[in-house]
Amino acid sequence: MSSPIQAVIFDWAGTIVDFGSFAPTTIFVEAFKQGFEFEISLAEARVPMGLGKWEHIQAVGESPSVAKRWNRQFGQPMNKRDVDKIYAAFMPLQMAKVVEYAKPIPHAIQVVNQLKEQGIKIGSCSGYPRQVMDILIPAAQRYGYSPDCIVATDDLPQGGRPAPYMALKNVIELEVTNVGACIKVDDALPGLEEGKNAGMWTVGVLLSGNEAGLTEEAFLNADQATLHIARHQATCKLSQANPHYLIDTIYDFPNIVKEIETRILAGERP
Repeated sequence: MSSPIQAVIFDWAGTIVDFGSFAPTTIFVEAFKQGFEFEISLAEARVPMGLGKWEHIQAVGESPSVAKRWNRQFGQPMNKRDVDKIYAAFMPLQMAKVVEYAKPIPHAIQVVNQLKEQGIKIGSCSGYPRQVMDILIPAAQRYGYSPDCIVATDDLPQGGRPAPYMALKNVIELEVTNVGACIKVDDALPGLEEGKNAGMWTVGVLLSGNEAGLTEEAFLNADQATLHIARHQATCKLSQANPHYLIDTIYDFPNIVKEIETRILAGERP
């Protein structure tokens, strides 16, 4: 059956691959340490997730807890040269490690293939720069994941999230005729804002993503109380973008697709 939905644009880490979005966050911690012998926590590294990686480093440095310690250690605020140095340390570390986190989130491949069978095009965009994506893409392909379009955060001169440009680049490349027939799926606030700014339906991913910060093993073994706390934490953050739907993992997405199809056929727009 054909669908009134023309395309779904997925984020990568925490949404389709890398349960818990650990590839970028652990590397940010290491890059700060390698660049300046400066310690940040995994929780601090997670806060601006979804931005381009240079902007992510800058945002970490501007966060109150990190800025206070940075000033105390170096006697001045972090500047652009400092960000450049940390980014230079980040890139080779990320390129070396990203393949280790290319495993798809459970059910992701089945869900994507089901969408393709319905004639829905699969787009994607990421906060990763192209150099990292060029390594991640073939690794994901070996697991069976091959979206129809892939846009990296530095592919466009206008910049990345929360601006809509990466999502709209997918629209152009996929030859979509109506942004209101597209869904953006993401586990981070800037990615959901990107989808909203592009005029798309938006679906936030709670428990496999950055905000919950659970490993796949921790998720599978967690009791309901633990999942409730993680779900609440992620909901509080992602709800700031006022997404149309929130789901635990990609496993829950097909039911949302059916709801959005019904709403589109009834004449609703995002």
